[in-house]
Amino acid sequence: MEMVQLKLAVLALCLLLPFGRATDVNYCDKKTEYAVKVSGVEISPSPVARGQPATFSIAATTDEAISGGKLVIDVAYFGWHIHSETHDLCAETSCPVTGGDFVVAHSQVLPGFTPPGSYSLTMKMYDESKTELTCIAFDFSIGFASSVADS
Repeated sequence: MEMVQLKLAVLALCLLLPFGRATDVNYCDKKTEYAVKVSGVEISPSPVARGQPATFSIAATTDEAISGGKLVIDVAYFGWHIHSETHDLCAETSCPVTGGDFVVAHSQVLPGFTPPGSYSLTMKMYDESKTELTCIAFDFSIGFASSVADS
């Protein structure tokens, strides 16, 4: 009987803690054979909390060497484009990428006034020659929680 209670307590604890969550990823063009294959995206915490750091970790693999490039990120809120940003690829992963598995990780604090709800993110990765290496899209949520300092 005590073992069952312990298992239930552990399950309840796991459900309450804001662990990172893997999310479904779709390629922008399902017919394109991208040089960089994305195997998954993990968002931590999930849902993202306003005024708190959020990390998006993208697991990928490639057969090509990548010495540099850029990431272009577009965000939509309930289908409306609301934000764009561009990052140096080497600021988000270790360059050069010599081939094989690598992770692109980006952390950001969203302002406390960011509206809660469903968001869609599209990320395009380009090499130094401006060749598109991959294009993915995924959804994420921003929760109602915010930091005490922002309230």
